[in-house]
Amino acid sequence: MHDTTRPSSPSDRSGTSDLSGTSGPSPSRRAVLAATATLTAGLAVGATGTAQAAAPHDDRRLRALVARMSLEEKVGQLFVMRVYGHSATDPDQADIDANLGEIGVRTAAELIAKYRVGGIIYFTWAHNTRDPRQIAALSNGIQRASLRQPRGLPVLVATDQEHGIVCRVGRPATLFPGAMAVGASGSTADARTLGRLSGTELRAMGINQDYSPDADVNVNPANPVIGVRSFGADPDAVARLVAAEVKGYQGARVAATAKHFPGHGDTAVDSHYGFPVITHSREVWEKLDAVPFRAAIRAGIDSVMTAHIQFPALDDSGDPATLSQPILTGILRGELGYDGVVITDSLGMEGVRTKYGDDRVPVLALKAGVDQLLNPPDLDVAWHAVLDAVRGGELTEARLDASILRILRMKNRLGLFDGPYVSERQVPHRVGTREHLAAADRIAERTTTLLVNEGRLLPLSRRGHRRILVVGADPASPSGTTGPPTGVLAAALTELGFTATALSTGTAPAQAVIDQAVAAAAQADAVVVATYNVTAGSSQRTLVERLMATGRPVVALAVRNPYDVAQFPSVPAFLAAYSWTDVEVRAAARVIAGRVRPRGKLPVPVQRADDPARVLYPVGYGLTY
Repeated sequence: MHDTTRPSSPSDRSGTSDLSGTSGPSPSRRAVLAATATLTAGLAVGATGTAQAAAPHDDRRLRALVARMSLEEKVGQLFVMRVYGHSATDPDQADIDANLGEIGVRTAAELIAKYRVGGIIYFTWAHNTRDPRQIAALSNGIQRASLRQPRGLPVLVATDQEHGIVCRVGRPATLFPGAMAVGASGSTADARTLGRLSGTELRAMGINQDYSPDADVNVNPANPVIGVRSFGADPDAVARLVAAEVKGYQGARVAATAKHFPGHGDTAVDSHYGFPVITHSREVWEKLDAVPFRAAIRAGIDSVMTAHIQFPALDDSGDPATLSQPILTGILRGELGYDGVVITDSLGMEGVRTKYGDDRVPVLALKAGVDQLLNPPDLDVAWHAVLDAVRGGELTEARLDASILRILRMKNRLGLFDGPYVSERQVPHRVGTREHLAAADRIAERTTTLLVNEGRLLPLSRRGHRRILVVGADPASPSGTTGPPTGVLAAALTELGFTATALSTGTAPAQAVIDQAVAAAAQADAVVVATYNVTAGSSQRTLVERLMATGRPVVALAVRNPYDVAQFPSVPAFLAAYSWTDVEVRAAARVIAGRVRPRGKLPVPVQRADDPARVLYPVGYGLTY
């Protein structure tokens, strides 16, 4: 999934539950086994949760479960759906109304009863993620609602917890640096720690499938949808970090998801709103895009998410990869040897809806080799389309059985047959702990990248630069961070012994705002400017130039794309933080103040703004002091 904010229309959309008064996971294993009859007795997860073949006796039991399911139940197992509300049975009235309007049910429990969905996805904008204990209660309520059904099965509860700019569960859960920041550290140990600790927290809240890590190799600076969500531009480095994060998540019994196959890193079109075309040759794909996915498969990845992109070198039909049998069955399953779960990206995105209607997309995805159908814009249309395709002979029931068996194997590896519930009482002891927060800070300190430091301006001196003005872009804060970044940065610098004042100037500062910032700079000893996705015509450039003209030392900090540095050829100091989340902004403050040395190295090349064919800063570049 790509979206980081509540969508503007239903077509873009991809509280305390009935267990809220309990102190733990009740009903527990007994109820699960009873609900699934004696066939599931003995199903248990392995130590690592990796996508290995099920033991023969487990597979026999899982196949028996599939054989007992009705066709309608089988169709439901293929879908992962959004639902509004903080509770499985008692959401707020506004969420009931939203559910009725979009899905035709009132609650998550009714969604499960009507469609028997195999998975539910959590979103912040759907009000699923108020706080960790509430999330655990919602997850328990969802499991209980499903297991109470005839032949009830545990549910895959999923979310997009990539960290960095895409997170659905925020504070007080631990938020880690995003992928490109981790790419700047280059540490596989940090990537694995991130996955293990994040996975531990997700699992404690009843979330058992995470749509992370991003395995795309970002080689296009203009990429509007991947960018800093990628570990970088070097396929081998991306592959190492992807594999490490996969092992971390799955060691914590959370299914990791490598996305977006066959590779979304070289596009200037956002597949939420358009239909990107990747022009790589087959040879380039093998050497670039395929490398991290091969590594994820070797690491035992539980699931792979498809991309809504055209890739003519792999399939010249004009179909998106999500609907491409040559790409998903021929390449992913056949050539790469992957036999785990394949999930679509959101079926509400324009990239998959451009060529076919919402009734055809899920059927074509299944024919292409998909197992899980994520967040269709109209579940009733999609659900009945699959049902009718089987009844009409376009899809066989055996084809559904193959996907359902993969899904059940994953649920089994995750231990959901043996223990689908989580202890709500234990959530505060497992989520946002002091140890986890400290680990996130340590990881972040290894990511900040210093690109320019003329005259050794940095680190700033508390003696010579005590009064600091912090200005710049304040984009909407990623889920669950305090923000805005100028305020977080000023507060962090003040805690470090400076007297810092924040003045938000926005991503497109008007002349009056620039004048205000210039006037404020007259009272400061130094100015720190947060930049965000700066282009040649951006008034952020004017802001920095006017501030530099005051004679005050100016430090620029890119709080998203490191490519911003190319737009500021004269700035005396420039750093890249790769995100405007609190953990990364605070780490940058410690670097600016000299509490820690900058250790990050560029994971992507930065081209010159006036000549994109020439590299200004290569991969691996980074200064220190």
